[in-house]
Amino acid sequence: MKITVVGLGKIGLPLAVQFASRGHDVLGADVNASTVATINDGREPFPGEAHLQEKLAEVVAAGRLTATTDTSAAVADSDAVVVVVPLFVDGDGIPDFGWMDSATRDIAAGLRPGTLVAYETTLPVGTTRSRWKPMLEEGSGLVEGADFHLVFSPERVLTGRVFEDLRKYPKLIGGLSEAGAKAARDFYESVLEFDDRPDLARGNGVWDLGSAEASEMAKLAETTYRDVNIGLANQFGAFAAKAGIDVFQVIEASNSQPYSHIHRPGIAVGGHCIPVYPRLYLWNDPDATVVRAAREANAAMPAYTVGLAKGALGGLEGARVVVLGASYRGGVKETAFSGVFPTVEALIAEGADVTVHDPMYDRAELAELGFTAHELGTSVDVAIVQADHAEYRELTAADLPSARVIVDGRNLLTSDAFPDATVLTVGRA
Repeated sequence: MKITVVGLGKIGLPLAVQFASRGHDVLGADVNASTVATINDGREPFPGEAHLQEKLAEVVAAGRLTATTDTSAAVADSDAVVVVVPLFVDGDGIPDFGWMDSATRDIAAGLRPGTLVAYETTLPVGTTRSRWKPMLEEGSGLVEGADFHLVFSPERVLTGRVFEDLRKYPKLIGGLSEAGAKAARDFYESVLEFDDRPDLARGNGVWDLGSAEASEMAKLAETTYRDVNIGLANQFGAFAAKAGIDVFQVIEASNSQPYSHIHRPGIAVGGHCIPVYPRLYLWNDPDATVVRAAREANAAMPAYTVGLAKGALGGLEGARVVVLGASYRGGVKETAFSGVFPTVEALIAEGADVTVHDPMYDRAELAELGFTAHELGTSVDVAIVQADHAEYRELTAADLPSARVIVDGRNLLTSDAFPDATVLTVGRA
């Protein structure tokens, strides 16, 4: 089978490699010429994805994966097209379809009869049917369901462990017709392998949810659930701290019963998924008060954490404050919707002198993000842990000399390591 993957980012490229590793001929299409050239050299364009480099080098050397900037030409030579182009959301939660619209027009220009088109980018409910179908039909002159098939099949993987997650979780599909759903099932069963999951009554593999809308909603639901759960945990944590209760002990106790799955409180919810997809859901369902309240609660956590530091120090005007972690989560070099931005903003608003440290970013990279880099061992008044990098678990007073207040936003630190500082943990009294 010949397959085109449109969008060679942190999800699209591993997908292309996965398909090629199953013996198919894959064309990877991307608008970034530098990314295309790097891939064609057999080199990964971004670090941190387990097993990507060795798998990429193998399939490129074997001639099973080639990258190109000509999406239309690639589509014209393919039996299946998988779309993983970013969808952006503005501060008001309004989706910006610009990149996806452009990619869809390019796909339409090359679309030929008999092709399966699968969108994997997370979308508001109804987008596949109401936006992509007419756009593909208009640009190609073909009719969906008769000349080509269109389905939605959300990516459900986490960057850094894409290949592992592809095997672990069922592949959800939803077509606009029964024939399209069957084509999608046949396709994904040929490009993926699945781990045995005896815990799933339905078994692991390709799951047809009956419609594109159900598949779209499933991805929004599973991610919005996490945001709502974290919002609840954050509210539990704020109350527990006031009441002198260790919320982490409470959560551990609650989750010992099989009907409770409370997440953990923390300084911020970042990344491409959890802060974004609830907004896509709210775009469809603006009356979802629970979802909106959770999103607001989580968005308020950086300022809440800065407030803990302010209260403990007695004010932050002129204080030297280091924020530990630019990444949105530990071990991943990515700042999408990272809590570092609102945390630094809140500190500056209080008059603090702010620096940022992250073991995954050098000085120049931090400067590009708008931050002044910090070196561990430099004197500070306050430190705030924002990202749960493994390196931060080993921090001691020698790394943060003269620090009077340390606020641990990720429950990483051992307070005994800082005998002369007040150590606070978000969610713990």
